[in-house]
Amino acid sequence: MPSRTLMLFPEPPYPLHGGGALRSAGLLAYFARHAPVDAILFREAGAEDPRDAIPAGLVRCSLLIDLPAHSKGTGARALRNLDRARRGVPPLVDRFAGCEDQIARFCRGLRWDTAVIEHFWCAPYRPLLARHASRVVLDLHNVESVLYERCSTEHGWPVSAFYRRFARRCRAIEREQLGRFDLVLAASAADASRARAIAPGSRVEVYPNTIPSREAPRTSRRRQIIFSGNFEYDPNKAAAVWFGRMIWPLIHRRHPDLEWVLLGRNPEAVRGAVGGLPNVRLTGPVPDALPELARSLAAVVPLRSGSGTRIKILEAWSAGAPVVSTTVGVEGLPREGVLTADTPAAFAGAVERLVGSPELREDMALRAQKLFQENFTWEKGWNVLGRIGL
Repeated sequence: MPSRTLMLFPEPPYPLHGGGALRSAGLLAYFARHAPVDAILFREAGAEDPRDAIPAGLVRCSLLIDLPAHSKGTGARALRNLDRARRGVPPLVDRFAGCEDQIARFCRGLRWDTAVIEHFWCAPYRPLLARHASRVVLDLHNVESVLYERCSTEHGWPVSAFYRRFARRCRAIEREQLGRFDLVLAASAADASRARAIAPGSRVEVYPNTIPSREAPRTSRRRQIIFSGNFEYDPNKAAAVWFGRMIWPLIHRRHPDLEWVLLGRNPEAVRGAVGGLPNVRLTGPVPDALPELARSLAAVVPLRSGSGTRIKILEAWSAGAPVVSTTVGVEGLPREGVLTADTPAAFAGAVERLVGSPELREDMALRAQKLFQENFTWEKGWNVLGRIGL
């Protein structure tokens, strides 16, 4: 009899926009190879039905939970987070809480071999799903306490104090929850070690971030470098601001014809900080990032906070774009195909090396594509899941 799986997605796995969706979709596709998966999904107010974007044959039965509307304005968000800090509830844990009754009605009378909860934010639903599944798995996209702690270093007071408060609360929830899962999946060996240290005795296995295998687009290089991501996500936003203020002026001074492309969702989050800089282009979201990556001289990953591993680097490798990254940006990934730099001068110098050397660019691109194909495709990730016993 085919194994039956239930998956809970706070973020929709499709369309394949962003690292979270790509990781979740890879797991969904793995389980659906054996039998269609049952799914619980959430929808933001005014958004389209996320089930319409899921390819046919992957999901059998589903529950869609509509989240209450809330303003994304700065003032409204600050008030919400002030209340969350007072109550000691991390923002996304709070956002996806309170849906026990809907989930219980959906699960009534049903039984699954495996239930998978995507993201730490929904870990509190474990006891409910454990009543209906032989085992419950938590897929940690990040170690959330580390993410908040690192974000606190990017901001001054009082924002830094909020981040530290949420980091402590995430650490407490991680300590309480991780050991109760039958299995926890982490995106890297570093994250797995952190999770085990937080919750000794937890069964934590590494399931690396992966993306679908595709042939690199055939295109000529342009005089551009690229940074891709969702710019509403605080580590990406802070990285864009830091690069724009501290690094781009150094590069532009020596290469005035070079363009810096920012590709991804929510460009308005950084437009005020970088939109007025010379030779900067904000594309907004695009259906397919790989062609823009493939025609770039380098992909830059100037992250100074974050957790997990960066799918933006895997996409650059897949497209044949050499990468310049900070140490935090490349954390958890092999260093082949990446030049690493952590100061503005060193980062600018690494970009200039790639801009000025076609031989270095192509050598790094070939090594990175080989590394990607051998380790970071969905199929390679599925082999890991099989060895883990899923």
